[in-house]
Amino acid sequence: GITQRIGASSVEILHEGKMRFITFIDTPGHEAFSQMRSRGATVADVGLLIVSAVDGVMPQTRESISMLKQSNIPFIVVLTKADMDTAIPEKVKQQLMKEEVLLEGLGGDVPVIEVSAKTNLRIKELLDLILLVYDLHQKSGVGENEALEAIVIESRLDQKAGPRATV
Repeated sequence: GITQRIGASSVEILHEGKMRFITFIDTPGHEAFSQMRSRGATVADVGLLIVSAVDGVMPQTRESISMLKQSNIPFIVVLTKADMDTAIPEKVKQQLMKEEVLLEGLGGDVPVIEVSAKTNLRIKELLDLILLVYDLHQKSGVGENEALEAIVIESRLDQKAGPRATV
């Protein structure tokens, strides 16, 4: 099935001797959900441009590239399905270069990593890369006396519990 809503989840990872959290905002990839993808790009600290190493650049990939560039956040290109025999990562990298995504190793500064969720290929390395990119681009931290800022990702009305929100 296709993801049809924005969701959020967190993972805890040991990174350079410290336990750290990464919160993922999952937006639908299907072309019918561009407004939700736009919302995700405006609230993220680091973007992940997920591209199938089998299918390559699709219309929604181009749209996501535009949104990431407009949001002015650092992003990582994640080539999925890298374990498949039909994966063509070098061709996909060339397609991304044509879309002006200047990848590391090809003269640019956008990190790229090949992964497979099915075989767990380079997932730990992806998490480490996310934290590295975040650390390199983070703004100054929140001070003790500063107000916490939160962003509502999704809200709904639960018939039994009342209003609920993913923040």
